[in-house]
Amino acid sequence: MQKVISRDGTVIACDWTGEGPALVLVGGAFQVRDDPKWVELARLLGDRFTVVTYDRRGRGDSGDGAAYDVAREFEDLTAVIEGTATPDGRAFVMGMSSGAVLALEAAAHGVPISALALYEPPFVLDDSRPPLPADYLDRLHAALARGDRGAAVEVFMTAAVGIPAAYLAPMRADAATWDRLCSVAHTLPYDGAVMGDTMSGRPLPADRWASVRIPVLAVGGGASDPSLQAGAKALAELLPTARHRTLEGQTHDVDPAALAPALRAFFA
Repeated sequence: MQKVISRDGTVIACDWTGEGPALVLVGGAFQVRDDPKWVELARLLGDRFTVVTYDRRGRGDSGDGAAYDVAREFEDLTAVIEGTATPDGRAFVMGMSSGAVLALEAAAHGVPISALALYEPPFVLDDSRPPLPADYLDRLHAALARGDRGAAVEVFMTAAVGIPAAYLAPMRADAATWDRLCSVAHTLPYDGAVMGDTMSGRPLPADRWASVRIPVLAVGGGASDPSLQAGAKALAELLPTARHRTLEGQTHDVDPAALAPALRAFFA
């Protein structure tokens, strides 16, 4: 484990593997730097890149600030990129799910990213699925305020992901997985803040992320929910420097063996 210090003094825990240009992976909700699929993706790319995984603030071995602001996460990513000591001070970045939106917002706010790959940003842009309820963040904060991380996970799964409530009992029965989810449930409002109004059921504004001029690859899984496929396609249509790719047979829980070749080709 390596550590970098963000601008506000927060310690951010990272792992480095491989050799070559720096490629930083930005996780989505619940993801930590030692997520098995993150570790496998890093291994598959390590012969070509120095792959960096990190615990977003509040997760794993990273610290947390007194009050959350998305801008602090931009500073965290900047610190991670600076920690790779690349010659030009920039890095390739790949974001997963809400981490894709965080990475895109970071690029728009001047974080030194040279190219950006985004896997299924979970936008809700039409009526293909219900929009995020207006009281979603309030419900998350209420559950966490009473110390009920399990309830926060349930709110996320039903309201944000759209899992039927009947599926929650079997999820809870898998104690190891449920405990892992609960261990980072206090950061779910952070992902809610990152997503902002992009799950409202309305199209993305035409000028959103207009300042992003770097190459962007928006990737979707061919077997994913239509709303997730639509989000990746919408980004490719919105950003003049973006292109879209579908990984046939893949879902939101993408197989690293399917994703790695797409990233290798894009960042070549």
